Amino acid sequence: YCFGVGGAGTFSDGKLFTRSKKRGNNQRIVEIFHAHGAQDEILYEAHPHIGTDRLPLVIKNICNTITGNGGEIHYSTRVEDIIVANGTVRGVICSNGTEYLADNVVLATGHSARDIYHLLERKGIALEAKGFAIGVRAEHPQRLIDKIQYHGQATEYLPAASYSLVSQVDGRGVYSFCMCPGGFIVPSATEREQIVVNGMSSSQRNSPYANSGIVVEMHPEDLPEEYKKYGVLSGLRFQQDVEHLAYVNNGGGLQTAPAQRLADFVKSKVSFDLPDSSYVPGLISSPLHFWLPEMIGKRLQQGFREFDKRMHGYLTNEAVIVGVESRSSSPVRIPRDTESLSHPEIAGLYPA
Repeated sequence: YCFGVGGAGTFSDGKLFTRSKKRGNNQRIVEIFHAHGAQDEILYEAHPHIGTDRLPLVIKNICNTITGNGGEIHYSTRVEDIIVANGTVRGVICSNGTEYLADNVVLATGHSARDIYHLLERKGIALEAKGFAIGVRAEHPQRLIDKIQYHGQATEYLPAASYSLVSQVDGRGVYSFCMCPGGFIVPSATEREQIVVNGMSSSQRNSPYANSGIVVEMHPEDLPEEYKKYGVLSGLRFQQDVEHLAYVNNGGGLQTAPAQRLADFVKSKVSFDLPDSSYVPGLISSPLHFWLPEMIGKRLQQGFREFDKRMHGYLTNEAVIVGVESRSSSPVRIPRDTESLSHPEIAGLYPA
């Protein structure tokens, strides 16, 4: 789900909205998607959503537009090095040894291309540690979320209900992320021996399940002392270790994910069985309350208690939490000059 011509975006569900205040002319972007096959509704809905079933065709049409206007797409061609001379970018070198020379390089690899962060660090190109978030993906029956959100009045005429939750626990935010009404949970690991989960919905949002990332805000100073030796990449290493912990606790089955009933997690009880789930590789009961780092697990437990006060019935053993949701944001930032938008040290290198 994380690779391909559009990266994760190809097989995601195309949520075209953001909480960020730095939006720019996002209507232009929505219109580009519409011109390439997305439905009319995205032009006027407050929270436009294309859907997993429609998005691959849209991405394919965008590729056709690029190549039709002289652009080239090179598949299976990983960038291995960036050519820099006298503080100016000169091009890239790919895994097959080919050099592509250019006066400008747009670095749009997504936030999970960890090899790019390591490459920049090796070359002495400035990076910055930043805040990020780690947690779990919570899945409820959609009928339960509908009942809560529509105050027991859900009907066939109302869409699958969504929610947005946020709380402060011990000075750190605990919040919902990428909520997928009528959606499903998918495996999103990008390396061996790790479990990462994400969520998506089809255009109809007609799955019997509702899921959302529930994550805990992390600051660089929150990391245990042993991670300080990794410098600017300390958060990246912590992220990787938590993903490996999920793999270690998954019962040894490929992408089988560790899971726990929600109320059991909050009570620090082992779940002896699990509810049905949309996660196709399957779930295995695992004591997430025990092996998640305490700074994450304890805050999640309290956060779920707070959420139940706002959505009474949310904290239930009908729901399941699945580990881990660790890619909501990157623990590393590639800096940009505010005027030129290129890297402040490398002219012509544009982090996007």
